[in-house]
Amino acid sequence: MRIYDLIKKKRDGHELSKEEIIFFVHGYANDEISEYHAAAMLMAMFLNDLNERETVELTEAILTSGDQIDLSSIEGIKVDKHSTGGVGDTTTLIVGPLVASCGVPVAKMSGKGLGHTGGTLDKLESIEGFKINIEMDNFINLVNKHKIAVISQTKSVAPADKKIYLMRDLTATVDNMSLIASSVMSKKLASGADAILLDVKVGSGAFMKTLEDAKALAEEMVSIGKNMNRETIAVITDMDQPLGNAIGNALEVKEAIEVLKNEGPEDIKTLCIELASRMVVLGKKAENYEEARKMILNNLENGKALDKFREFVEIQGGNPAIVENLSLLPTANYHYIISANADGFITELKSEEIGIVAMMLGAGREKIDSKLDYSAGIILKKKVGDSVKKGEQIAELHYNDDRNLKVAIDRFNKAVTIKNVRPGNVELIKQIIE
Repeated sequence: MRIYDLIKKKRDGHELSKEEIIFFVHGYANDEISEYHAAAMLMAMFLNDLNERETVELTEAILTSGDQIDLSSIEGIKVDKHSTGGVGDTTTLIVGPLVASCGVPVAKMSGKGLGHTGGTLDKLESIEGFKINIEMDNFINLVNKHKIAVISQTKSVAPADKKIYLMRDLTATVDNMSLIASSVMSKKLASGADAILLDVKVGSGAFMKTLEDAKALAEEMVSIGKNMNRETIAVITDMDQPLGNAIGNALEVKEAIEVLKNEGPEDIKTLCIELASRMVVLGKKAENYEEARKMILNNLENGKALDKFREFVEIQGGNPAIVENLSLLPTANYHYIISANADGFITELKSEEIGIVAMMLGAGREKIDSKLDYSAGIILKKKVGDSVKKGEQIAELHYNDDRNLKVAIDRFNKAVTIKNVRPGNVELIKQIIE
């Protein structure tokens, strides 16, 4: 084969065979295909799209470019959860212990955050001593014994994805459903799960801005999962405003603990109950959603989910005392109160803008190797639909470095809209794709 011929073939709108897709993906991963050829191929794929078969085979080619994790020695059905990213999305820290407390093994590999979306590993690393780099044998033993462990993704899993994603980013070919879906699913499938739950975000703080696009992406990923013999469900959820009240690593850990105490904000609690219930069904610990939901609610109320979180922190080297003493988590030296500039109702909290504000305060990173301030972030005092009086608190900014504070305050104020008319109720869970 010649890469030139394959580029020309796709450029002219023809289908690529499985062998041709493998030739391109593995060749590029192994430095046998040049960057300019890869750029041309991705543009041809972007402009002419991939059909269902090509998308599945692209996913398979990416996942077979490196190691595939074997979790078969873990007892039970392993269910993985993936979120397409959002602001204040602490669900893994809540859903993981909830599901594990019901006897479903949660063997999760996660990543660090980039840009305005936070990463699960960053949140966990705000817990003193918590280890995210664990040898695979130990990881498997922890899950077998405790039903939960969360570790850093290994570089050997789907290495072609990293190269392809970087080239897509450089060549304006990111926004293609097949390319997005194959990127997400290749890593999930290579990580060894038996079943996959996808939390597909939609709205101002999500990659997918419209319900139509979110549904198309969800359907694409569910199709890939089923074609690869993995039971896969997608839940499309709102990200027009941040999830919960906390944005920032240690602040989100505190909020996760509050939810596991059966307290905390209703929106994040509602979503976590939904996701956890569906994972329990996927893990065959309940025959149906209603039975699973009852199990989840029981374990929230009787403290078993909180006990599992405490156990999870301890087995990975963290200080379990944080559950009883939240002040043991990193705390910012300075707080700044944002107040309402008018009477009315909060009608908009632009998620992406608020995520960027948290980043400016030190809670996020632009590059994987850049440093985080684990204590920095935002606590929202009001959400969409809440009434406010002029001068009433809307948010509290937490920071240690005030270099970007003035710009952050201005940007936050512009992300908030107050009107005289109360908006309609926010529909948190938009659609289920099975």
